Amino acid sequence: MALPTVALVGRPNVGKSTLFNKIVGKKISIIEDTPGITRDRIYQEATYNRKKFFLIDTGGIDTTKKDFNEEIKIQAEIAINEADVVIFIVDGNEGLTGSDLIVRDILRKSQKKVIVAINKMDVKSAKDNLYDFYELGFDTYIPISSIHNIGYVELMDTLTMTFPEKEEKVDDRLKFSIIGRPNVGKSSLMNALLNEERVVVSNIAGTTRDSIDSILKYNNEEYVLIDTAGMRKKGKIFESVEKYSLLRSLKAIDRSDICLVVINAEEGIKEHDKHIAGYAIEKGKGLIFVINKWDTVKDTSIQEFEKLMRAEFQFATYAPIVFLSALTKKRIHTLMPEVLKVAENIKKEIKTSLLNEVIMDATLLNQPPSYKGKRLKIYFTSQTGIKPPKFTFRVNSKGLVHFSYERYLENKIRESFDFTGTPIVLQFKNRNEDSYDN
Repeated sequence: MALPTVALVGRPNVGKSTLFNKIVGKKISIIEDTPGITRDRIYQEATYNRKKFFLIDTGGIDTTKKDFNEEIKIQAEIAINEADVVIFIVDGNEGLTGSDLIVRDILRKSQKKVIVAINKMDVKSAKDNLYDFYELGFDTYIPISSIHNIGYVELMDTLTMTFPEKEEKVDDRLKFSIIGRPNVGKSSLMNALLNEERVVVSNIAGTTRDSIDSILKYNNEEYVLIDTAGMRKKGKIFESVEKYSLLRSLKAIDRSDICLVVINAEEGIKEHDKHIAGYAIEKGKGLIFVINKWDTVKDTSIQEFEKLMRAEFQFATYAPIVFLSALTKKRIHTLMPEVLKVAENIKKEIKTSLLNEVIMDATLLNQPPSYKGKRLKIYFTSQTGIKPPKFTFRVNSKGLVHFSYERYLENKIRESFDFTGTPIVLQFKNRNEDSYDN
């Protein structure tokens, strides 16, 4: 069963971001050297009273723009098509506005549950405007203050009332998703993979609207193939704002073990390709670049294009690159062996003794730099997780770990063990810290 999805809708400055961060439980951090979507977070998994759900911040509806009606339509389309519940945030201090009524008209056409959160109720004038919002015509109204914690528990209890506490039985088959910008050939690649093996495809319920999970049989094993190309069925409105085309890809990434990032060889590398790959890495997923429509490229060699890829995707140099044509099926046979290799690497476990030998040799070869007269000492290293592989270092002071030295240690681990296609996580703990992972 899919996790429920909640969308926040509202004009700018109604307190949407504050509520988003409060529900998520943290201010979304900026991750350096990973050009993902972390600088403009619109989607996050959240938990309330052991109930998990996805939260979407649809951005502010700016009525000062000339084409604000189109902006409003985009926001409402996202809420209607992606969310199970919409939290419609209005400004109690300012009162009911024309923009609120326009959003109301669109939302009322949907069959989705709408909760009206009347924000800024800590301001005296908001209490005078409270009952004006009942004109919106929805069933549920909750006065809140995102900043002062008024009404938060009531809002969250109401929101999650029907959400399940536990997900259904976990499917342990390897799941890999086909993700990328619109029109890069995701559907063609999916069809090519399924037809290549001449298997009977059984469609099973996906967790995102208009996406389909298919069962791929390869070498007598079953794999779940997640396609996100259905996004185009909803029309050009989704393509008019590029960041919202990520939404279905983000859900697919969350459910995947491995992500196939499809890039159109005809168009070349786009910034949006980096956003999508960055999010997959941030989520700790296995990664393979698929250069599609390679049959259309005449003046560039594989070696030249691969060199360009490595330069543009310096944050993912460990990811294999596969060149193929989904339409003609040329080189399609090269993809699944890479998927299987990455599948092994994301769950690879290294013996503690071998790992410590590698780290000891690395520190002897290149000692950590000293900081204010102190030098980092690594006492012991162990692997503490898979999918992605995670390594915990016991040190004298984790405050002495320099970013460049952390990168050096990661490179040494990769040189000694094959982690092609998977990010690896390095965690540093002081020797006297508890042994449990946070």
